Amino acid sequence: MWTPGRKFRPTSLGGKLVAILTTVGLVGALGITMILALVITPNFNALEAKANAGHIDRTRAALTDYANKIESAVRDYGDWTQSYDYMAKPSARFEQESFSPLAMSNLSVQGMAYVRPDGSIQIARWYDPATGGGRENLRARLIETIARTDLSRIVGRENSGRFYARLGPVVAVIGVAQVRRSDGTGAPRGYVLMAREFTSRQISDLLQLDATIDQSVHADTESVDKGAKNTTIGVPIPGADGHAIAAARFAVPRDVSMLGRRMLLLAVAGSTLLLLIVLMVLRRTLSSLVIVPLLGVERHMERVRVSGSLALFDDDGRRDEFGSLVRSFNAMLSQLKDLREQIEVQSFALGRSESAVAVMHNVRNALNPISTILSQGIAQEPPIDRATVERAVAELAKPDLPDARRQKLTAFVAAAISAEVAGRETMRGELAVGREAMAHVLEIIGQQQAQSHERPPLAVVDVSEIVARNASIARYAQGTSIAFSFPGTAHLALANRVILSQVIGNLLGNAAEAIAASGAEGGSIDVTVREEGRLVKIIIRDNGEGFNADAAPSLFQRGFSTREHKSGGLGLHWCANSMTAMEGALALESEGKGRGAVATLTLKAPKADAIAA
Repeated sequence: MWTPGRKFRPTSLGGKLVAILTTVGLVGALGITMILALVITPNFNALEAKANAGHIDRTRAALTDYANKIESAVRDYGDWTQSYDYMAKPSARFEQESFSPLAMSNLSVQGMAYVRPDGSIQIARWYDPATGGGRENLRARLIETIARTDLSRIVGRENSGRFYARLGPVVAVIGVAQVRRSDGTGAPRGYVLMAREFTSRQISDLLQLDATIDQSVHADTESVDKGAKNTTIGVPIPGADGHAIAAARFAVPRDVSMLGRRMLLLAVAGSTLLLLIVLMVLRRTLSSLVIVPLLGVERHMERVRVSGSLALFDDDGRRDEFGSLVRSFNAMLSQLKDLREQIEVQSFALGRSESAVAVMHNVRNALNPISTILSQGIAQEPPIDRATVERAVAELAKPDLPDARRQKLTAFVAAAISAEVAGRETMRGELAVGREAMAHVLEIIGQQQAQSHERPPLAVVDVSEIVARNASIARYAQGTSIAFSFPGTAHLALANRVILSQVIGNLLGNAAEAIAASGAEGGSIDVTVREEGRLVKIIIRDNGEGFNADAAPSLFQRGFSTREHKSGGLGLHWCANSMTAMEGALALESEGKGRGAVATLTLKAPKADAIAA
């Protein structure tokens, strides 16, 4: 239900359960998402960082290996005795052979130089493989680099070294070695240098990636720039002084992080779908095990309230709490039905008189349920002593209470609450019966007041329903087992509901007494309703003692009875007058003594517009 101006708050149990399950599903989905995000995302970020660190280490190793190759080549020239002799006495022949394009091409170098111990240049050349000639600008840049570089620090104790340098627009790796004899004797006579151009293609081949040499970067630390799909990594290329002269830059796809995001999405989607399936199964299970049975109980109680017939609820044999509830509910209905039927039997047994005597008897009998309910309510002891429950609740509030004791106390309090609820439900049912009895009393009194001045008001009534409500009179009469049958479908007629109920009850009581008077262990009463044109006939047939045909004219006289020791006889007289007042008739027939009797009530059928109204 929803009221304008207020927040939506479900009032039905089904709506509340749906709301709770929906809330649990949303909270669960958010919780699972957060947990997976906290677990998956950091781990995959760590894997990505580790992969990036691996790319950086691999790039550094590639730069080192590339420089080591040029250092190895230049060390051979430094340990060459002819180089040692050349530095002491330069010769054109050595220069032509060692610095020829063929020799430099075989060494895969573009630049070579011999440097005296004082740092002056003995010879320096730069070979251009594309043209086969020299490039003076790069040669000049090489000489400038040699002049500002401390070669002794580069070679150190190893007699050789290497470093990267910027030669104008070119980045080159330069190997340095001391010039000495091959046997290691003699003082070093200077240095020999070899330079090899380092291009983007070479670093790409080394890394097996699409890499470039970025000469605009001079940062000495690595750079990692993360994009949506790729990570751009820049590894500094150190110069002779240890500072970066350029950077090897390349991009690698963010496969790990993208895989992590996909796994997170799949995990979230899968867990959310699983949670939704679980919630749907729980919802259907709750609906079949809880909501549907509750709705069945509610509909049955509504039928009981509307019809007044205390029909039992269908027991499907369930052994759970709902099965126990249905059995308790049926037991309560049976008790209430027995109580009402016994009261109706007493009411009709004691109230067969007309006018004021009949009314007072009916009123007294109708008040019997109220008296019984009040007496039972006053005499009934509470199911659980309140002081005991209060002590249990107080003990449960103790923080140091042992778990075993707490469980026992919790079970006791729950049982006490259940007993209290069951007692309240029983009292509610009994009060409902008392309310119906009081309404019946008021109807009898009001009807009697109206009858003193005019005919009773007629209305459309369901004859089958009135017969069903009075069936208990035959069931509990004289302690005799009587089979009773009546129509299960509705049959409408014009009558006063209260008076017709009393007439039918009187006749059913008479039939039950006739069966008991016959001396048989059991009998049967069959009620049929026939609609004949504008008339509705109610036929009550029994297999009791019956009566002789000569007694038929006297049946409706005041004080007449077909049975010995029968006091009064006002019942049939009053019933006949009541039927006449309702514009109907009452007839009694029998085929003779011991052959049963048939009572026929004739009423007018309602018009179509009256039924529609």
